[in-house]
Amino acid sequence: METLLKIWRKLGDPSGTEKALSISQVAIFGFADSKPGDKLYHEAFEVASALAQAGYTVVDGGGPGGMEAASRGAKVVGGKVVGVTFSPTGGANHFEGRDLNNPLDVEIKTKSYLERTLTLLEQGQVYVIFNGASGTMSEFAMAWGMARIYFGHHKPLILYGKFWKKIMKSLKNNLMLRPEEVKVYKIVDSPGGVLRAIKDFEGEIARGEHKHLAT
Repeated sequence: METLLKIWRKLGDPSGTEKALSISQVAIFGFADSKPGDKLYHEAFEVASALAQAGYTVVDGGGPGGMEAASRGAKVVGGKVVGVTFSPTGGANHFEGRDLNNPLDVEIKTKSYLERTLTLLEQGQVYVIFNGASGTMSEFAMAWGMARIYFGHHKPLILYGKFWKKIMKSLKNNLMLRPEEVKVYKIVDSPGGVLRAIKDFEGEIARGEHKHLAT
């Protein structure tokens, strides 16, 4: 991770993309079981570093894996992290809860998994969704469904990784998708791509396509 930080400091923002003025908080969703050294962990770290360096606040679930990677990526370049946490006391045997190794500036504590998910969706103005398991997919599904319901006033999705192209193609071919449901997300595969996608969304805001984000 230190090597990555040195690269950031040497090269600065590799995307050449300025921060979107109308967007301040970006929520990151990803695999809780990824470990330092994993490709997925590294990708979340890189993206969060790029977002924080550009001036965005990173929002995540305050847990391990991709959430920890996002927080550490933001903090290593001096960024701010908001964590939305839920620490079950019983009955949720397969939920990771708050991870004390995840460095947060602000912690928002919730009382249930559903409240946590809704709060994450509320806190983020744009969502970056990495590969993950059923938890990540439930967050993706809710974000996508809400984007369709509130289309025109919705919060956009950025799907990170080329594998999303196959997934979204399969969903288009097999689900009863409405035209607007394929207009609320962009697929990217680099930190610079994330920053450019956010700026593209800002252009859509200027054209009145995402009025809820306008300043």
